[in-house]
Amino acid sequence: MYKEIYLVDDEDLVNTVNSIHFRRMGMEDRVKSFTNPELALDDLRYRDDPKVKTLILLDINMPEMSGFEFLEFMMLEEFPESNEVLLVTSSEAEADKEEADKYTKYVKEFITKPLRIEHLEDYLQSANK
Repeated sequence: MYKEIYLVDDEDLVNTVNSIHFRRMGMEDRVKSFTNPELALDDLRYRDDPKVKTLILLDINMPEMSGFEFLEFMMLEEFPESNEVLLVTSSEAEADKEEADKYTKYVKEFITKPLRIEHLEDYLQSANK
């Protein structure tokens, strides 16, 4: 089970909706929400236990830093594989899906917005097996 859940999307409304999903599943105490990916990355870098099992819902298209740049930092800094990423994006571009394949160490799914609670529940159920 994930100890921490990071919501990283430049649209506050998207983070709010996703937070509600986690609240409905009784996991709201684990959620950290960021509209600036650089701040989320810093928070991940400087945690007390960087190996704690963490779920990151990451948007691709953000003004400060793209989701792929975020993943590049994770690779370069050798973040532990206990950080699992769900790319949640409005993009359906094949090029983005191919780019996501470069980060299979972290990226577990490529999900088109909006993220439905059923999809999240199914993923969490399969991740806990």
